Amino acid sequence: MQIKRPVAYQAAKPKVLVADDEPEVLAAVVPFLRRSGFDVIPAADGSLALDEIARHKPDVCVLDVLMPGADGREVLRRLRQDENWVPVLLLTQVGEAVERAMALEEGADDYLNKPFDPHELVARIRAVLRRVKNDGPPIANAPELVSNGGLKVDRVGRRAWLGHKELVITPKGFTLLEYLMVHQDELIERSRLLEVLWGFDDAVGTRAVDSRVAELRRVLGEDAGDPQWISTVQGRGYRFVGDVRAAGSR
Repeated sequence: MQIKRPVAYQAAKPKVLVADDEPEVLAAVVPFLRRSGFDVIPAADGSLALDEIARHKPDVCVLDVLMPGADGREVLRRLRQDENWVPVLLLTQVGEAVERAMALEEGADDYLNKPFDPHELVARIRAVLRRVKNDGPPIANAPELVSNGGLKVDRVGRRAWLGHKELVITPKGFTLLEYLMVHQDELIERSRLLEVLWGFDDAVGTRAVDSRVAELRRVLGEDAGDPQWISTVQGRGYRFVGDVRAAGSR
């Protein structure tokens, strides 16, 4: 009797939709992502992207902000209006700090400046996939975030509480806290936080980031040597170590 060997189980590849109207971008990015282990669905404009999203139901969408038909932000708005919480990573133009901030507020999970390193794109896609929740909107799109220890952040009202006490935080300090919480347990480089807080137009150094972290620790009453929320990764950046969930979720 011939014994059949068991067939090795192969997990399905994550589906990634990439929408960009520049043929050279698609020609470079699509094969690179496929070699990196993704099932890639290309789209040449925003309208086609919406059709492909409805047809293929990708796990992540990478959308260029400037596209004909419907730009990346318009595609994002339509998805969120339809309560489609597929993670979205936007490709933005260098220096458009306001554009990036608006995109995040409208429900984008992350963004990447053009031109970009394809290795960085792969890292961002994998990071987004790791933090996707299966029980409703991802944390990145939740209007309120709650962490252990009684820390609560209202992302719409731009307010935060520790227990019953409302915290007094500068606008950039709040943006820093929100970003770290959304990217819970990820190492965020100082250079990345510098970009998030100030964009590329401001001539500030990484010490400015350290000053904002110090501000948050003062407000939270946190000991840097025994952090409950914000951990320092020596020589690299910071990581939010507290558990984070959307308000009202289990």
